[in-house]
Amino acid sequence: MTYRAPVRDMIDTIRHAAGFDAIQAQGLYGELGADLIEQVLDEAGRFAADRLAPLNRVGDTHGATFADGVVTTAPGWKEAYGAWAAAGWNAVAGPPEWGGQGLPLVVQVACAEMWNSACMAFSLAPLLTSGAIEALSAHATPELKRTYLEKLVAGVWTGTMNLTEPQAGSDLSALRARAVPASDGSYRVTGQKIFITYGEHDMTDNIVHLVLARLPDAPPGTRGISLFLVPKFLVNPDGSLGARNDVRCASIEHKLGVHASPTCVMAFGDEGGAVGYLIGEENRGLACMFTMMNNARLSVGIQGVAIAERAFQQALAYAQERRQGRAGGSADAMSAIVAHPDVQRMLMTMKALTAAARAICYRTAAALDGAHLASDPATRAAAHAHASLLTPVAKAFSTDIGVEVASLGVQIHGGMGFIEETGAAQHLRDARIAPIYEGTNGIQAIDLVARKLPVAGGETVRAAIAAMRVTAARATNARVDGLGTTAARLRDAAESLDRATAYMLKALAGNAPDDALAGAAPYLRLFGLAEGLSAMTASALAAHEAMAAGDTNPAHAGRIALTRFFAENVAPAASGLEQTVLGGAPSVQAAPLVLAG
Repeated sequence: MTYRAPVRDMIDTIRHAAGFDAIQAQGLYGELGADLIEQVLDEAGRFAADRLAPLNRVGDTHGATFADGVVTTAPGWKEAYGAWAAAGWNAVAGPPEWGGQGLPLVVQVACAEMWNSACMAFSLAPLLTSGAIEALSAHATPELKRTYLEKLVAGVWTGTMNLTEPQAGSDLSALRARAVPASDGSYRVTGQKIFITYGEHDMTDNIVHLVLARLPDAPPGTRGISLFLVPKFLVNPDGSLGARNDVRCASIEHKLGVHASPTCVMAFGDEGGAVGYLIGEENRGLACMFTMMNNARLSVGIQGVAIAERAFQQALAYAQERRQGRAGGSADAMSAIVAHPDVQRMLMTMKALTAAARAICYRTAAALDGAHLASDPATRAAAHAHASLLTPVAKAFSTDIGVEVASLGVQIHGGMGFIEETGAAQHLRDARIAPIYEGTNGIQAIDLVARKLPVAGGETVRAAIAAMRVTAARATNARVDGLGTTAARLRDAAESLDRATAYMLKALAGNAPDDALAGAAPYLRLFGLAEGLSAMTASALAAHEAMAAGDTNPAHAGRIALTRFFAENVAPAASGLEQTVLGGAPSVQAAPLVLAG
C-alpha cells in the first residue's frame, strides 16, 4: 500500500482549524503565506511517498541489528537519512542563526506527520534531534551552541534524550546516574540508561546525548537532577571529531513494533567516566529537559495522527477493492465492502478521529508559535498558557486515536488484517508505543488535571471553553444544512466539559486530589472530543463560506459532511464521559476490594 500525503487536508487544518489565517493577519508569520506552506508540504509529501514509505515494510521485517556494540540500521536507512538531511528537512523550523529555515512550528509538525505516516521508525531519529536543538537553544552555553547546534540543525548529527533507568521510569526522583566535576570544567558521567531511541546507529558520524544525572552533593529527589551533553565522539576545537567518548550501547530491545528504530541500553563511564558538559544550572536539569520533553510530546501526538492517516488510507483502498456480499440490493454478485454501511461507518470513524486529532495537534503548534513570535508580552503569555493546556491533550488524545484507528483498519481488512503481509497489523503494532513513551497517557491526564487546569485560577481552561461556545454560536447562526445537529452537539460537549472542569477544580481546591485523579483520563478524552469538534466545526464553517463565495471544490462539502459525522456519531460520548468524571471516583477508589486477591 503506497502513501499519499493529504496535503489539502493539512492546509485546510492549518488555515482554519489551527487559525493560521487569523495569526497571519496579526503579522506574526511575516511574509509566510498559505501558498508557500503548500509548496513546502507538497515537496515534503513527495519525499515521504517516494523515499520513506518504501522503507516501512523492510524496516519492520529486517529491523535494526546489534553486534559487538555496533547498531546497523535496516537496508536503505542510512542512504534515505542522508538524502533527507541533505534536502534540508531537518532544518525546517531550526534557528536561522544556526542554519535553520526558521519556519513556524505548525509547518514542521505538518511535515513530521508525513515522515511518521511514511515510516514511523525512521522519523524517531529526527524527533529526538528536534528536541535536543530546542533544549540547547534555550539553555546551553554559547560555546556549546557553537560546537553542536549547526550540525544538529543540519541533521549531520542526531540527538537523544537519556532519562529512563531500570529503577527510574516515570518517577525520575529514583534516578542514580552520576556526574562528577573535572578540573577542566567538564564532568565525568557514569550510569546506565534504558529505552534510548537511536542511542546508537550508523546514519551519522556523531550522536549527541542529553543525559540526566546527579552531582555528588545534589539534594534528593527531582530537585537534585542536572542535565549534561555527552557526545559519542568528542569534538576538537576546529569542529572535527576527536576521540571516542566513554559511552556505548550495551544492547537493543526486541519490541512489539517500530522494529527499525533501535531502542538502546546505554552504558556511560565503563572506563572511568564519559565526558559531559553541563546544560543550564546545576540541579536544574529537569527544567531544561522539560523544554525538550514538551517538544517531544507534541511530536509524539502527531505520530498518532500519522499512523491513523496511514491506516485509514490502507483500509480505504482495501475496502474499495475487496468484494463480499451484496450492498443495498445491488444486482452484482458481490459488492465492494466499502458499499456496506457498517464498513462506511468504520471508515468515517477512522477519518473523523484522525481529523480531530490533527486539528488539536496543529492548534497546539500554532499556540506555541504565538508564544514565541508575539511581540506583546500579554499575548505571548496567553498563547503559552493555551499551548501548555493543549499539549497533554494533543499527546494523549491523538496517540489513543492512533491505536483505535489502526485497530479499525485491521477490522476492515478482516482475516487479512491479522496476516502480517497486508501491513495493517504493523500500523497497530507501531502505534501502540505512542501512548506509552514521552510520558504515558495516564501521566498526561494527571498533568492536565493537576497542573494545567488550576493555572490562573482556571481562567485558561475557561477561555478555551468560551471559544468552543463562540464556535457553536457561529455554527447555529450560519444555518448550514449539511452540518445537521453539529452546533447543538458542540454546545452539549462544551457544557459537559464546563461541568466536568468545575468538578475537577472544586476537588483540587477541596483537598480531594484522588477524586480528581480518578477521573483524569476520561476528562482528557472529554476535552479532546470537545476541542476536536470545535476545531473541525471552524474548518467546516470556512468551507461553507468558500462554497457560498462560488468555490466549487468538492473537498469543501466533504469537510462539512465529516464534521457532521464526528458531531453526531463520536462527540455524543462527551455526556457519558462527563458522568464518569462527576460520579466515577467512589467506584475507582473501591479498587482495593477488587484487586486484593
